[in-house]
Amino acid sequence: MTKTIQQSVRFAASPRTLFELYLDSKKHSAATGGKANINRKVGGAFTAWNEQLRGRNLLIVRNKLIVQAWRSVNFKPGDADSILILEFSRAPGGGRVDLIHVNVPSQDHKGVTNGWPNYYWKPWKKYLKSKLKRR
Repeated sequence: MTKTIQQSVRFAASPRTLFELYLDSKKHSAATGGKANINRKVGGAFTAWNEQLRGRNLLIVRNKLIVQAWRSVNFKPGDADSILILEFSRAPGGGRVDLIHVNVPSQDHKGVTNGWPNYYWKPWKKYLKSKLKRR
């Protein structure tokens, strides 16, 4: 079993805004730059980053928690899905996302670990900053 990926990131946005940024297909696509199609229901399927990522929603607690069975194109066919947990909470100046990602196969572990900041957290901050400037 590979090491659990844990990341905690603060944003100048509310937990609700961050939750919607992940779960809303249009906002997810706009914020990351990769096409996403996300079903908002428990059991619903999702794809992200032009179908590089896919899975299904296991649990959704509105504005607070998303749990997904998650895999990338770098997973081997026999690899089990990983489990992604995203928790959204208040933090000074806005909100925070706490990520726990378990069971990522060894061949994709480094890519996924580095992928969250590079393909999500940094683009989200840039996207949110551009939204604030438009106000």
